[in-house]
Amino acid sequence: MRASGTFKVADFTPAPVPSPQIQTAVPVGVATMDKAYEGEVIGRSTTLFTSAFNESTAVGTYVAMESFEGALCGRAGSFNFAHSKTTLGEGPQDEFFVIVPGSGTSELAGISGTGGIKVDADGTHRIWFDYELDR
Repeated sequence: MRASGTFKVADFTPAPVPSPQIQTAVPVGVATMDKAYEGEVIGRSTTLFTSAFNESTAVGTYVAMESFEGALCGRAGSFNFAHSKTTLGEGPQDEFFVIVPGSGTSELAGISGTGGIKVDADGTHRIWFDYELDR
């Protein structure tokens, strides 16, 4: 099954990087995020976000773990998903997206699968889940 929607970042709060930080050519950052979803994916998520990114060259990688609460195609519950992406200044490379096995609750219990995130030229953030429910 596939559920798709759009989301907006409701909050992005930088957090301290654990000490002692090792200095590299690309700085590491940590943040928490809150997102709001609309469409076949409706609800909210909280995110732990880590990145190593060079703003001037648009080169870097992020890794995120999200806890989602809401509904996919009308089935309500919660689950975790993880995603990461590397950019080399010309767009995304090496994307990863997975629903955490065993994390689903309520009508989303037994959920598994993959998905993706895309940002349109106009800044619209899109998300989709390709998933199965083991019932």
